[in-house]
Amino acid sequence: MSTSKISECVLEHKPCTDCGECNYCDLDETKICDNCMECIEGNQEFRAIEVSDIKYE
Repeated sequence: MSTSKISECVLEHKPCTDCGECNYCDLDETKICDNCMECIEGNQEFRAIEVSDIKYE
């Protein structure tokens, strides 16, 4: 009997659904996102992520 491990999404706290959203890194197009947070500017008084689009389901 084999047990399969369910991997966790690197972008959200949920199981990975192989949606492919993590295949794109804003800083390096050849890198798969690993949630390193380098895309958020460091050494600032506050950190922010620019929202470019909001999608409603």
